Amino acid sequence: MTLEEMDKEYVLQTYARNYVNFKSGQNATLFDDSGRDFIDFTSGIGVVSVGHANLRVAEAIYDQVSHLTHTSNLFLIEPQAKLAKKIVELSGFDMAVFFGNSGAEANEGAIKIARKYGQNRFKNKRYKVLTLEHSFHGRTITTVKATGQQSFHQEAFSPYPDGFEYKSEIKDIYAAIDDETVGVMIELIQGEGGVQAFDKKEIQELAPFLRKNDLLFIIDEVQTGVFRSGEFLATQLYDIEPDIITLAKGLAGGVPIGAVMTKHKDIFKPGDHGSTFGGNFLSTRAGLEVLDILESYEEQGLLEEAINYFDEKLKSAVEKHPDIFTATTGIGLMRGIQCKEGDTVQKVIKASFEEGVLVLKAGRNTIRFLPPLTITKNEINEGFVRFERALDRLK
Repeated sequence: MTLEEMDKEYVLQTYARNYVNFKSGQNATLFDDSGRDFIDFTSGIGVVSVGHANLRVAEAIYDQVSHLTHTSNLFLIEPQAKLAKKIVELSGFDMAVFFGNSGAEANEGAIKIARKYGQNRFKNKRYKVLTLEHSFHGRTITTVKATGQQSFHQEAFSPYPDGFEYKSEIKDIYAAIDDETVGVMIELIQGEGGVQAFDKKEIQELAPFLRKNDLLFIIDEVQTGVFRSGEFLATQLYDIEPDIITLAKGLAGGVPIGAVMTKHKDIFKPGDHGSTFGGNFLSTRAGLEVLDILESYEEQGLLEEAINYFDEKLKSAVEKHPDIFTATTGIGLMRGIQCKEGDTVQKVIKASFEEGVLVLKAGRNTIRFLPPLTITKNEINEGFVRFERALDRLK
C-alpha cells in the first residue's frame, strides 16, 4: 500500500491534498522523498515563522520534552507564565493571556469573554458580535458562524449558534449596532478574504466609538500577529488598543498553540474556561524560543530588510505580467497578488508547484504569499525565478 493509498483509506478526506511527501526542510526550503527541493512561500499557512528545522527551536523542544511535556493546567507551568509575560510586554498592553491549541480556539475564547462581558456590563445581557463579510475566524461551529463568508455556512452543519451579524464594510458597522450588540470582531488584514488590509483611518475612528459606547473591539491576529505584519501585532501598525486580541499560527513555529489576550483580566473565574493541552510545557517553551528569535530579528532590522526585498520582487512580477495580474495586496510578509481572472489562480498555483515553489490561494482571485519571516535573499531570489518560470508556462 502506497502512502497516498494509506492516506485515502484511513484519513478523513477533508483536504484536497497534493501528494508530495516532504521529508525535511531548512528555513524556507523543503525537500521531498526524492530529494527535490521546493522554495516555501507558504510556511505551512503562516505557521513556520522562523523557518523549517530551526535549530534553536529544535534544541528548545528537545530540552523541554527531555524533562516535561505535559502536566495539565492544574499546576504551575513555568514557560506558560513566561510566554504570557513576553506576549504582554511585546504588545505594550496591560492584558492577561489564556492559551489554547489553535486560532479557532483562541477566537472561541474571545467570544466567550465577549458573552460574559455582555452579561456583567449591561442590565439586559448583550451577546451579538458584528463581523465582516469575507472574514475568516475558524472551523468550529461557532467560529464558522462568526466567519462572514456564506460558503462556510453549509446546511449540513446547521443549526448554527445565534449572535453574529455581518457587514460588508467598516462604515456599515455603526448603523448595525443595537441593544444586543456587545462588540465587533475583525481581522485588520483579511487573509482568507484576499489579503486585504483595512484603511487605517477607518479603524482609528471605529476604535474610540466602540470604547465610548462600552462595546468590545476584538482583533483577530491569528494570521497577522507574531511579526507577520512587520510589527509584533498588526494592531500596533494601526495604533489602536483593542479589548481582546487573538493569536496562533506563527507563535510556536509549528507546535500547535493559540492565545487570547484581554484587558479584562478578571473576566474569567476558575471553571469558566479551560483546555487540557493549552499552554503546556511543550508549546509554550517553543513559543518562548520563537519570540526570542523574532524579537532579535526585528531589532536588528533583518525583518524589515526581508519585507522590503520581498516587496520589490512581488511588484516586479506584477509589472512584468500585466496580462495576468492587477495589483499587490497585504502588509509585511502577508502578501497577495490579484489575478485578472479568478480561474487563473489555481493554474498559477499548479504551475508554481511544478516549478518547485509553493504559494497559496486567498479569496476569489488572489495568490497569497506567507513565507517564513526568516527567509533569506537567496531563497527569495530562487523562489521568484521559479515563480517567473511558472508564469511563463501559462503563456
